Amino acid sequence: MSIKHASDSLAAPAFTEPAPVTTGDASQGLATVVRRPAANQLRRNLKRFMIGNRLNLIGVTIVVIFFFLAIFGEAISPHDPYGQDIQGSKFLAPSFTHPLGTDELGRDVFSRILTGTRFSLQVAAVVLSFAVVFGTIVGAVSGFFGGIVDEVLMRVTDMFLAFPALILAIAIAATLGKSLTNTMIALATVFWPWYARLVRAQVLSIRERDFVDAARSIGLSSWRLMFRHVLPNAISVVIIQVTLDVGYAILSTSSLSFIGLGAQPPSPEWGTMLSTARSFFREAWWYMTFPGVALTLTVFAFNVLGDGLQDALDPRSGRR
Repeated sequence: MSIKHASDSLAAPAFTEPAPVTTGDASQGLATVVRRPAANQLRRNLKRFMIGNRLNLIGVTIVVIFFFLAIFGEAISPHDPYGQDIQGSKFLAPSFTHPLGTDELGRDVFSRILTGTRFSLQVAAVVLSFAVVFGTIVGAVSGFFGGIVDEVLMRVTDMFLAFPALILAIAIAATLGKSLTNTMIALATVFWPWYARLVRAQVLSIRERDFVDAARSIGLSSWRLMFRHVLPNAISVVIIQVTLDVGYAILSTSSLSFIGLGAQPPSPEWGTMLSTARSFFREAWWYMTFPGVALTLTVFAFNVLGDGLQDALDPRSGRR
C-alpha cells in the first residue's frame, strides 16, 4: 500500500485565461473588455465527463453512495455498531438478520462498515484540505516570486520528499501516539509537498503568459496578480489530483490503522476491522472480506472519478 505521488509534469490547466475582446465605443472613444463566459467551457467539460465514458457514471454513483453513508450510515444501521452479544451472536454467518455476519464480539459487521465510512472519508477530507491549502500556498509563492524564496521553500519541501511517504507517515504517527488524530497529522505532513511541487510547476508556466504581463503593465500588485489571475488558472490540475488522492488517503489511513497506529478498537474504521479480522479468517471469512470489499470499492470509485475529471479538464487528453 503506497501513497500516490503527484507529478510536476501534469498537463497545463484547462481553464486558461481567455483572450479579451475589445470593442470600441463611438460616443466616448473608450474600449470595453468583454470576457468570454467560463460557464460554456464548464458546461462542455461536464458533458464530456458524464457522457464520454460510462465508467465515470459508475465512479460518481459509488462516490455519492459512500458520501451518503458517511453522513447517514450510523443512523440507518440495522444494529448498534458497538453493541456486543458474545453469548448468542458470536461469528454468525451472513443471514437475513445479519447481512454480512457478525464478529468475535457478536457485533453486526454490516452496521460497523456503514458507520466506518464516516471515519475513512473524514480523515481523507481533513488530510487533503490541509495538504491542498498549505501546499498550494507554498507552491504558488515559490513559483511566482522565484529567486531566494523559491530556493528556500523548495529545499524545505525536498526535505520531506527525501523520505518514502508511507515510512515517514508511520514514523510520525508512531512518535505522536496511537490515535486517528495523529494519523491525520502524519498523513497531512507527507501529502502537502506533492501539492507544493504540482502548483509550483503550473505557476512557473502560467506566469510567463501574455495576460500576466498585461496585468503587470497596468500596475496590479504581485499578490493580487498571483491570487486573482495565476492561481485560478492552475486550479484544475489541483482538483484532478485531489480526486485521485482521496482514495490513496483512505488507503493510507487504513494501512496505519491495520498496523495499530491509527484508529483503535472498538472503532469501526475499516483498517482496524481488517487488523482484528485477520486472526479469525478461517473461522469467519466474512469478517475480513466485506471491510476489504468496501475499502476496494471506495478507492476504485475515487480513482475512476479522478481519471474521468482528468479526461474532461485536461486539454491534452486524447479521449474526448
